[in-house]
Amino acid sequence: MDLTGKKILISDDSILARKQLKDIINEVSSGAEFIDASNGQEAIDKFIELSPDMCFLDIVMPVKDGIEAVKGIREHDPEAQIIIVSSVGTQAQLKAALEAGAKDFVQKPISSSKVESILNSRLV
Repeated sequence: MDLTGKKILISDDSILARKQLKDIINEVSSGAEFIDASNGQEAIDKFIELSPDMCFLDIVMPVKDGIEAVKGIREHDPEAQIIIVSSVGTQAQLKAALEAGAKDFVQKPISSSKVESILNSRLV
């Protein structure tokens, strides 16, 4: 799928996790521009500055966690396409993120078919 002209914000405190998600997105699509953030506050700041088309946010991050980042981004743009990336064992936090306005979630380890499905339904 062609994502030329689409900006995707990936926020995770792990540089490896950000790279893995970028690699998966590049496997199933082409042309996307990536924006990196290493914590929830940085994700909010970069969202406001760069207006990405979609955001993938980890739940457990320093400074502000994914739930706080969802709330901060949604204050700026109530229609933001925010996807939570969560590990096993974060069900209560995942529920809170969805209640805060996240549109969907991806469970770690990340499945390329799930990412492709989200991109198809939310960006194409």
